[in-house]
Amino acid sequence: MNKMDLNITINGVSYAVEVEKTGGSSTVPLAPVTPSIVAVPAAPVAAKALAPASEVAVLAGDTAIPAPMPGKVSKVNVKAGDQAKKGDVLLILEAMKMQNEISAPVDGTVKAVNISGGDNVKPGQVLVILSN
Repeated sequence: MNKMDLNITINGVSYAVEVEKTGGSSTVPLAPVTPSIVAVPAAPVAAKALAPASEVAVLAGDTAIPAPMPGKVSKVNVKAGDQAKKGDVLLILEAMKMQNEISAPVDGTVKAVNISGGDNVKPGQVLVILSN
């Protein structure tokens, strides 16, 4: 059988796959195609492309707590001004049907909470900022 190695990238993750021909015709009959030009309007700039006005900048001495994975915020345990000790659970992030505790890596004061319960987050998105 004929085998072909391919690299496929899905959502920024590269996968090496092997495709094997299992039988049947080696050619696929195609219908003739008449080229055409279709005008596609420019995509509008997404509002999420810019940082929300409510997000607070991370300054020197601050500790940003990013999302370690994509998921949905199921519970936020802190608000701006709260004191957090190293290891305190700041929020719960649901990913792949698992509840992941996002904890404070250091002692500090919660400077900003950039998410709310029910928000979907992307990996690396700053969820909470602690001021040391």
